[in-house]
Amino acid sequence: MSDTRRTDLVLLLVALVWGSSYLSAQTATSALPVLVVLFVRYAFSALACLGLVAARRGGPRGARRWTRDEIRAGVPLGVTQAAVLVVETYGVAHTSAANAGLIISLTIVLTPLLDRAGRRGGLPPVFFAAAGVCVLAVGLLMSGNGFHGLRLGDLLMLVAALVRAVHVVLVGRLTARRSIRPLHLTAVQTLVGSALFLAPAAHDLPTLAHADTATWAQLVYLALFCSVFAFLAQTWAVQRTSASRASLLLGTEPIWAAAVGITLGGEHLTWLTGLGAALMVGGTYWGQSVERAHRRAAEPMRTGETAVTTATVPGPEAHSAPAQRLESATAQRLEKDTPCPTTTLTGS
Repeated sequence: MSDTRRTDLVLLLVALVWGSSYLSAQTATSALPVLVVLFVRYAFSALACLGLVAARRGGPRGARRWTRDEIRAGVPLGVTQAAVLVVETYGVAHTSAANAGLIISLTIVLTPLLDRAGRRGGLPPVFFAAAGVCVLAVGLLMSGNGFHGLRLGDLLMLVAALVRAVHVVLVGRLTARRSIRPLHLTAVQTLVGSALFLAPAAHDLPTLAHADTATWAQLVYLALFCSVFAFLAQTWAVQRTSASRASLLLGTEPIWAAAVGITLGGEHLTWLTGLGAALMVGGTYWGQSVERAHRRAAEPMRTGETAVTTATVPGPEAHSAPAQRLESATAQRLEKDTPCPTTTLTGS
């Protein structure tokens, strides 16, 4: 197998894992309170990240220590990331996994809009046409079998898409001009999330004693595969391919979310929701390509200005290229093709 094909398969696997996280979260929250699921996911992820940081014995001792910039950025980003996941997880508990994965991809068009708020140079009109397609898609997805009885979960996923877009913009702005290592930043974020969810989940933590093997498997999958594994795999892969190719492959996350929900979750798409799914995927890809072309066209105009880049080690919750998708792993490699870096706790 060629290196290119191997890299492509790894990125597709990351997108598949992220897409499957919605059904896993839905299954876990059907057996345990949402806040317990979130606390366990964060706690397991934090332990894994701390273990990986401690295992870096090959480098200097200082490589295992956190810098002031990593803590200053990680704490507020940990708060916003926790906000994203709490709304997402409550949302996926009250809607289908397919709808959750598709609606959250609205972040892809919301992020450029928020990122350019208050800045010079707006987006081209065609971008708003793509955004309009996505809005129409959301309406169709929320219609179900007709425009009756909108599900609370769909509305929560809309809110989650907006909150995630805010988070992604903050990732870009808080890490700009700073030397920040993605793994260390992720560790701070997961520790903050663990601390935030500990008290609210404490009352229901005894329910874990009654969780069956399947539920524990879902919790481990969410923490170690959808978060830590996806982070490491994406970090490895994005260093070995072009940003455009990585963005394209990671952007298949909502497709996988729908596929997993239908094939494994027994969910069904009506012709309206099927049309909505197609429009959402097409609209987000269209909007992403328009925004990318607009940014590239503007680059020659900035010649001579001081370059401002995200100073992270090359190398996710994703979500301009869903990706947000533990969401900051692609910060350096994807910054040319996505509005902002993503974070590593992607999916639901």
